[in-house]
Amino acid sequence: MSDLNVMTPEESAATKAAVMNQVPGPEVEGQSPLHHADLESLAQQGPKSGGVHLRELKLLGHLTLRCNAENAEQLAAVERVLGVALPLQPLTSAENGAYSIRWMSPDEWLILVPGLETFDIETRFRDEMPGHYSLVNSSGGSTVLELSGENALEVLMKSTPVDLHPKVFPVGKVVSTVFAKSGAIIRRSGEQRYELIIRRSFADYIWLWLQDASREYGLVVEA
Repeated sequence: MSDLNVMTPEESAATKAAVMNQVPGPEVEGQSPLHHADLESLAQQGPKSGGVHLRELKLLGHLTLRCNAENAEQLAAVERVLGVALPLQPLTSAENGAYSIRWMSPDEWLILVPGLETFDIETRFRDEMPGHYSLVNSSGGSTVLELSGENALEVLMKSTPVDLHPKVFPVGKVVSTVFAKSGAIIRRSGEQRYELIIRRSFADYIWLWLQDASREYGLVVEA
């Protein structure tokens, strides 16, 4: 019988995960899930006033972090990397400039960062985070749509069963829910501004849905 190679605790702790930069450099043109819709041309040629404004926050880095919310060392490491503490209250979010964090479950958070910084952020997490945790880069699988304007709320109320009344859905609140027979992570990011994180495979369908749902208010596409 051959001997088993068993790592000591010290060797195990020193072992690094194999991490690959999945994001091409700036010399490669990135194409978002709504690239085919040519939103930039629509923004230039379309209406300039209306009750609903839409833009795609495209090509962001999407990182799913799972860790122990009661581990002070892990919480401190996250704050060192992102400059903002993990939101620990259910359905809340936090942000620091271009970085934003959404609470998804008691041990799971969705982190959005500028696309070209994604690998650097991953690397910093690998260097800083102690103990057992998981960090998954799912950047290519989703995109973000921002809805704003005086009628943005009415459009969302057509699309989801969630109670979005400002009294129960304050700025910063996050929910993961059914949206237009699909799904979305909705975050209220301002008084009249909301972000929808949607799956790549449903991006075209939701874009068409939002055009129809906004028709009575007037839709303004922004680049």
